[in-house]
Amino acid sequence: MTFDAVILDSHVVLPTGIVDKNIVIDQGKIVKLTSDIPQCDSKINARGLVALPGIIDPHVHYGVYSPIEQAAVTESKVAAVGGITTMMRMLRMGGSYRKNLDSHLSESAKSHYVDYTIHASILHESQIDEMEFCMKKGITSFKLYMNLGDEVGHVYMDMVPGKNLLVEDKVEISSKIVERVIEKASALGCNVLVHAEDYQMCSCGIREAREKNKNGLGAWSESRPAESEVKSIITASEMARKAGCTIYFVHIGSQTAMDAILKERKNGTKIFVETCPHYLTLSHESQQGYLAKVMPPIRSSKDTERIWREMQGNTIDTIGTDHVANQLRLKIGGNTVWDALAGFPGMGTMLPILLSEGVNRGKITLPQLSNLTSLNAAKIFGMYPKKGIIQKDSDADLVLADLKAEKKASAELLGGFSDYTVYEGWTLKGWPVKTLVRGTMIAEDFKVVGNPGFGKFIPRPTS
Repeated sequence: MTFDAVILDSHVVLPTGIVDKNIVIDQGKIVKLTSDIPQCDSKINARGLVALPGIIDPHVHYGVYSPIEQAAVTESKVAAVGGITTMMRMLRMGGSYRKNLDSHLSESAKSHYVDYTIHASILHESQIDEMEFCMKKGITSFKLYMNLGDEVGHVYMDMVPGKNLLVEDKVEISSKIVERVIEKASALGCNVLVHAEDYQMCSCGIREAREKNKNGLGAWSESRPAESEVKSIITASEMARKAGCTIYFVHIGSQTAMDAILKERKNGTKIFVETCPHYLTLSHESQQGYLAKVMPPIRSSKDTERIWREMQGNTIDTIGTDHVANQLRLKIGGNTVWDALAGFPGMGTMLPILLSEGVNRGKITLPQLSNLTSLNAAKIFGMYPKKGIIQKDSDADLVLADLKAEKKASAELLGGFSDYTVYEGWTLKGWPVKTLVRGTMIAEDFKVVGNPGFGKFIPRPTS
């Protein structure tokens, strides 16, 4: 029998260790791991490279600052170059999912280089009754923004497909909405993703900081204290415990928030935890300017150390980028931190950061990295065993990485809609050099070689 391809001589990363095997691929699937070289149409030389399951980024914002038919092209290019084979979009829609979801799905189907799926944000009470509709479309996870309300309730929604116009909305996520979403999700067997910051505490903190003419990322962190995260964590956890719902706390980056989550786990709440590369590498003490403004804020160097320890101890489940595809002209709105947009791009640098600052510094192992960036997300969000692992019958989603390669991070290298990166000029050791989606080479040596529209929407069952 002749197979489509074989990847030769790589160090294959499995959940429990590393094996030196050849990876045989046929019809988009992994056929076997072997020491033999079977007859095949294509041989991919991976000598000296590490083979990881394709990275799953569970937290991506795109389609907000450019319409989805453009954003899917630019951002899935960044994903491919960065070794990401499945991107999970945080869809924010002000109107009805019944009326508007299909247009987003249709445009997305034409435009992605890599595979993708969607979390549906519930931003208005009327959308709660549409959760079942979303589920029938293969969307089985829902996002709550407990940070939106009062003076901090302004948010940009995803653009209407075909219209390059920013969509602003005012949102207030009440306790009633949070409780109803959690109860509904539990009844449907779906996960709820929670942005845990109390908007009332943040609104008060920001007002007070501005009145005192405070500025900088330290002031931004102080105005949105970690205690605001704790308050939301406790509230959501109590509701989830009562309803029997699973909560997935997004972008956790403070030791105070981690302490609250660990306590709620002991209380019996089923909780998954996501962190982001910027909470592992950046602090308000080390950063100048406003590029690293994000919600929740980057915290202190002690917080970054704590998040590394939690990853090492396997109490953090996933790593997402919270990637926001914006540009400098939008990001820096004035002369103070209060004028800048929150959020920045991060997909293209996620794997290099984790290889350079994690694996190559001995902070995490390759199997830990693989579990944090692929296997766990696949299991949590209903894509396993199709995604997230290198094994027989799984999709041949693979990234081949060179642990010794050194390059400087730059917006130019990574491409995409964004014209900056918070890691500009950082020399990182460890980069992806080949990305395959379902057995097809999509990116090689920092160049995209695939085609838009190859990426498929991944419908997901309930948990």
